[in-house]
Amino acid sequence: MDHPACPLCAEDGGTLIWRGAHLRVIRADEAGFPAFYRVIWNAHVAEFSGLSPADRAHCMEAVACVEEVLREHLAPTKINLAALGNMVPHLHWHVIARFAGDSHFPAPVWAAAQRERNAVQEAWQTARIPALEADLSQSLAQRFG
Repeated sequence: MDHPACPLCAEDGGTLIWRGAHLRVIRADEAGFPAFYRVIWNAHVAEFSGLSPADRAHCMEAVACVEEVLREHLAPTKINLAALGNMVPHLHWHVIARFAGDSHFPAPVWAAAQRERNAVQEAWQTARIPALEADLSQSLAQRFG
């Protein structure tokens, strides 16, 4: 059941890339991190263990798909995966392409910045987003219909 006070029940939560029957993938508007995506379960579920085994497999297949496309298009230093839910207790996975030169690397994106933002690196990533998202949408549609 959806919860009207939940921001992820009320709206997409970012730029919608793809929506299926059970989940959606969005690009988050996170300054300094142009390749920051979320896989969001459509129904209001707070914890991963609240899903059936089949739904858990479905969700993680989507997370893996996002990771694969990010790696193919951007060749990041690392992909960060996180499912915190402390601020918004609605099941969602963060899938974040990280680069050695980003402002927070190697710390988490939520930690204090380690250096100034790299405008050249961010522009390079941003220029690749349209092709990345076209491939991501197509890959998700092929896997999940």
